[in-house]
Amino acid sequence: MFKPFVHIQNLNLSYRHKAVLKDLYWEINVCENWVLFGESGSGKTSLAKVIAGLIPAQGRVEVDFDPISKLPAEVLFVESWYQFKNLEGVANFYYQQRYTSQQAKETLTVHAELVAYGKEKGLHLDQVEPILAALNFSSFASSQLIELSSGEHKKLQLVKALWLKPQLLIIDQPYTGLDVASRQNLNSLLDGISSQGVQLILISNDAELPSSIHSFAEIKDGQLITSAKRDLTSVSVEKHNRKIPDFLKESPVYSSNNIVKMVDVNISYGEKQVLKNINWEVKAGEKWLLQGHNGSGKSTLLSLVNGDHPQSYANELYLFGNRRGSGESIWDIKQHIGLISPELHWYFDATSTVWQSIASGFYDTVGLFQQLPYSKSAQVDALVEYFGLTESKNELLNSLPLGKQRLVLLARTIIKNPELLILDEPYQGLDQQQTQHFNQLVDELCSNGMTLIYVGHFESQLPTCIEKRILLEKGEVKVVESLNTKTRHCEVRSNLLHRTI
Repeated sequence: MFKPFVHIQNLNLSYRHKAVLKDLYWEINVCENWVLFGESGSGKTSLAKVIAGLIPAQGRVEVDFDPISKLPAEVLFVESWYQFKNLEGVANFYYQQRYTSQQAKETLTVHAELVAYGKEKGLHLDQVEPILAALNFSSFASSQLIELSSGEHKKLQLVKALWLKPQLLIIDQPYTGLDVASRQNLNSLLDGISSQGVQLILISNDAELPSSIHSFAEIKDGQLITSAKRDLTSVSVEKHNRKIPDFLKESPVYSSNNIVKMVDVNISYGEKQVLKNINWEVKAGEKWLLQGHNGSGKSTLLSLVNGDHPQSYANELYLFGNRRGSGESIWDIKQHIGLISPELHWYFDATSTVWQSIASGFYDTVGLFQQLPYSKSAQVDALVEYFGLTESKNELLNSLPLGKQRLVLLARTIIKNPELLILDEPYQGLDQQQTQHFNQLVDELCSNGMTLIYVGHFESQLPTCIEKRILLEKGEVKVVESLNTKTRHCEVRSNLLHRTI
C-alpha cells in the first residue's frame, strides 16, 4: 500500500477560543491535485498555513516528500495578496503613495525582486522568462513593486511559485485580479508544472480551473468534505432577505449632473505613457463597467476620478462639475465618492476595529480619529447589522477572515450614501453567497439613483444594473458602448467570454 503524500489526522485549531478546525482528517495521494473551496471564514486559509508549517495546530500533519525528485522538497504557500517592503524594510505605505512616488526609488523593481528570489532559491533567470511571457508580465521588469496593481502583484507571486516548482504548491485565490487571458494562461502553466511532478492545492471558489484538478474539498463546521465533483458539495447561494437601512433608500444629493469628464487626458511616467488621449464622460445616475487587460491603465484612470493622482492638475479633468485644480481639495472630491479597491484594503489601518473601520468612511480616512454624532453612529450600527457583523464589531479588522474584512470595507464604502460608488474588484475574498448578497445591495442602491463605476474581470460577479461599458487597451479607449439592460445579463457575459480583455 502506497503511503499518502499528505496525511492529516485529528487536526484541531482555534482562534480566540472559537474552534475553526475540529478533528479534521485529510489524505492527499501522490499525483492528486485539489481545490479547497467554500464559505468565507470556514478555515481554508488556516488549513493551508498549517500544512505549510506557517502556523501551529494540534494534531498530526505529515508531508512525505519524494527524496529522489529533482523538485525542491518544500511546501510553498502563496498568500492571497503580496506583502512587500520598501528598500529600508518598512511596509507601512499609504494608499496614495503608489501615485506620488513615481520619481523616487522607494521599492525594488520587479527585475530586482526576481534576481533576489532566484539567488535565494538557487534558480536560473533564463528559466523565468517563458513564465513572464506567458503571463504577459515581461514589460514590467523595470516597474517598482509599489507601482503595481493588485493583478500585477498576483502575477509576481505566481511567477515566483511557477519558477520554483516545489513538490507541493498551495495558492490562496490564484485568480485574484487576473484578466481572462491571464487566467487561461495560468491554468496552462499549472497543468504544465503538474505534469512535471508538482502537486497543487488551490483555494478558490472560481469555476475556471486547470484540467489537472480532479479532487475537491470543502471545510464545513471544522470538518473536511471531499468529492470528485464540485457540485456534490454543500455550498449553496440563498437570497439575502435583509432590508437595506433606511438612510440608503434615499437618492443621493447630486452637486452636478456631470460626475466625470475627461478631455484628451494623458498620464506618463518618464518615457512610459500609461494613459493616452482619454475622453470619457460619466453622467449622474449612470452605471459603468470599466474593463481591460492587467496593466491597461484602469487603476490609473480611477486614481484620477478619486483625486489621488498628482498629474490630474496637468490635464483637462472635471469632477462633479468642477475642473480639477480650481480650488477644491482632495477631501472635497472624496466627500462625493465611496471607494473600495484592493490597494485601499492593503494599506488600511490594521489597528481599527470593525465598527471604527466602517465609521471612517464618513471622513475618507483609513481609521477613525474623531467621535461620531449619534445620527452617524446609528448609521454605522445599521450597516453592522445588515452585513451580519454584530458579533465582530469590536474586533480588530485584521483579525477577521479576508472575506469578512472585505465586507467591512464594502460597508465603509456606502456609509455616506455617496453620489459615486467606485467598486474596484470588490468581491476578492468573498464566497458566492456574500457576492450575491452585495450584488443585490448594489442593484438596489443604483435603482435609487446612485452612480456606479465597477471594475471586474469575472463576468459571473457583475451586478445586473450595469448599463454602459468602457474598455481600455494599452492605455487607450478601445470601446465605449451602451448595454441593453433587458438582455445585458446574458449578452454581456457571452460577449466578454469571447473577447480578450
